[in-house]
Amino acid sequence: MALSSLPLDTLLVIGAYLAIAGAYLLVVPLALYWWMHKRWYVMGKIERTAIYGMVFLFFPGLILFAPFLNLRMAGQGEA
Repeated sequence: MALSSLPLDTLLVIGAYLAIAGAYLLVVPLALYWWMHKRWYVMGKIERTAIYGMVFLFFPGLILFAPFLNLRMAGQGEA
């Protein structure tokens, strides 16, 4: 069965699922990593609580990128 033989409604539903899955697993986790990297040491209590909630909500997407990102601070160099 070719993709072009599917009804338009089915294609729209498949596209919506792919868009939601892409946002949940790729777009929001990357934006969340960027936000945490930029604001980690200057966050207030409420912002940090909200970020922790977002980490809990988007954990599957965050775990996909965890092996590739390094959020540690740069060291002092060699002594």
